[in-house]
Amino acid sequence: MIGRIAGILVTRQPPQLLVDCNGVGYEIEAPMPVFYNLPQVGEKVVLFIHMVVREDAQLLYGFSTLDQRAMFRELIKVSGVGAKMAVAILSGLSAEDFAMCITNQDVAALTRLPGIGKKTAERLIVEMQDRVGKLGGDNVSLPGGSAATSGGNNQSQAIAALEALGFKSAEAQRMVKGTKGDSVEEIVRDALKSVSGK
Repeated sequence: MIGRIAGILVTRQPPQLLVDCNGVGYEIEAPMPVFYNLPQVGEKVVLFIHMVVREDAQLLYGFSTLDQRAMFRELIKVSGVGAKMAVAILSGLSAEDFAMCITNQDVAALTRLPGIGKKTAERLIVEMQDRVGKLGGDNVSLPGGSAATSGGNNQSQAIAALEALGFKSAEAQRMVKGTKGDSVEEIVRDALKSVSGK
């Protein structure tokens, strides 16, 4: 299994990025906090990886820290929560905010995330109650620069990124309206903050 990838960042189109490792390009899906810490395209990047092997695909999920990956692995153990939903959760809430929602049994905050209804939120609270306290010990970061400003229509790319995270097209457009970020990552971060109420 692949646990870590180090290579050159080729493309960054949230929620996906492409990393070249000695001529082999790895497509990796990652939550938005990972994109905030990526270096410029063409520079070296190192990510912790969770690999999912299915009959029809081998999928890679990338994380900046071991804590992020540990939280992802705990989330996908919850009944009804798949990798896509776990990425959406980690994109919409920081690990600290998520832990706070679980501890405070804040169903309302969790249901504001894409694809999470009341039943799933309640299940998350029940199943994650004992796990969140055990997470957050290592906090190992990996090298990376600040977010790069990409060319093209950043708002359109931000809308596409929000749709990939599970938001409906109209909702994604509404969320992006009024954001002040210059890069795709900043626009998506502002849009997600408006949903989480932070």
